[in-house]
Amino acid sequence: MAINYTWDVNTCDVYPTKSGKSNVVHTVHWVLTATDDANNDAEGNPQTAFRFGGQELDISDLSSFTNWSSLDAATVQGWVEAALGADRVTEIKSQLNAQITEKVTPTSVKKTLG
Repeated sequence: MAINYTWDVNTCDVYPTKSGKSNVVHTVHWVLTATDDANNDAEGNPQTAFRFGGQELDISDLSSFTNWSSLDAATVQGWVEAALGADRVTEIKSQLNAQITEKVTPTSVKKTLG
């Protein structure tokens, strides 16, 4: 099972002004989607699972501040992953993998009599 992960980190909460800076990102609303292209569902679509959350960022030191107009998704994703920590990111990905595995090879299914 080859699973690809895609982060959506485009929605952020910002302080209009903070410590003399404009549009200071303090919280990122993220979605991590796992996609297994090797195992399609009954309609032929890849199996997917997702997890979402909001990550507060440490903005106590703005010495390496990046202007809003210069931000890109890769930078913000890096902030989120750093704030979550490598172990937590790995745990989330493992949970997504388990959800997809359960879809591909379910341990329980519903059946109706009759």
